[in-house]
Parts: sequence; C-alpha cells; structure tokens
Amino acid sequence: MQIDPIIAVKDVEESSKWYRAVFGFTSMHGGSEFDVLLSKEGKISLCLHKWGAHEHPTMQHPDLVPGNGLILYFRTRSMEEIRQNLRALNYPVAEEVGLNPNSLKREFSLRDPDGYYLTISEFHEFAG
Repeated sequence: MQIDPIIAVKDVEESSKWYRAVFGFTSMHGGSEFDVLLSKEGKISLCLHKWGAHEHPTMQHPDLVPGNGLILYFRTRSMEEIRQNLRALNYPVAEEVGLNPNSLKREFSLRDPDGYYLTISEFHEFAG
C-alpha cells in the first residue's frame, strides 16, 4: 500500500512551480486544477488540488485555515539541497536546522505558500 497525499491549494500551477523549485520534483500531470509531483526516484510525493474543483467535500472552503492538524513530514537524503533552494528563493523558514530530540536527526520547518506546515528531516527509517 502507498499513500498519495493530496492538498488543496489556491493556484495549482504556482504551487507546483514552488514545490518543483524547492524539492526538485517533476510534474507528472500538470494543469490548473490538479498536479501529481514525483520525486527524483519517480515516486509520487505529493498531489496538488485546486480548492473547490471536482466537488470533494474537504476541499470546498478555501477560507478555512489549510493544514490544521497536518504536518507534511519529508524524510530526505537531500535536506541540505532543499535548504539551499529555499535560500536561493529567499524563502523564510519557521525553524532553522536543528536536532530533533525524538528522531535524533537534523530537520527544519517552514510553511508552503498556502500555509501548510512542512518539516524537512534527514532520511531515516522508523525503528518503532
């Protein structure tokens, strides 16, 4: 089984452009209502869906704060590259790189252009 997270965004094309610039994703689908973003390994990492399109019940109210109760947690071997991409874009982070006392891995956090909270962590396997 695999989960393909879908988040509602105001502008699919602009959000796709941002995620591609920051994470090095590629677009598999493209378009103004929906996009599928692939990792460098060709795996689905994130899907972007326009608020209000296709009548999905949880994507009807863009006036609500997006992402309440959600953290998009990226475990990656490219953490430094992603941080450098953000610096090149002059994009702010919420928490600079530091050691997570639970995972004992370095990570940093930020909000994407739609307000979703992202944590970027050094790659690790969950040990239970």
